[in-house]
Amino acid sequence: MGAMTSNDTPRDPHPYVGMWVTADGFIRQELLPDGRYDEARGEHRSAYTGRYTVTGDHIDYIDDTGFTATGDVRDGVLFHEHLVLYREDDERLRQPGVPPHG
Repeated sequence: MGAMTSNDTPRDPHPYVGMWVTADGFIRQELLPDGRYDEARGEHRSAYTGRYTVTGDHIDYIDDTGFTATGDVRDGVLFHEHLVLYREDDERLRQPGVPPHG
């Protein structure tokens, strides 16, 4: 093998890449394919931005301000600190009359 070019090859997007939202839609956290994330809260777009790394089902977040957080994905649901986020296209978000878990 010649020069080290493996770092130039984009890795396959992680399966968790995409938009995650809370049941009430207030918090929208987008995991970008390039290892960045962008979190909106209500009308406040990009309320939090930073980097994330995935290890198995565990996500480590490093905010651009230096704040760190973690998340874990179980059964397709992202438990991020005290939040519960669902895939934007998760059928569980569409069940009318189901009271939100408190």
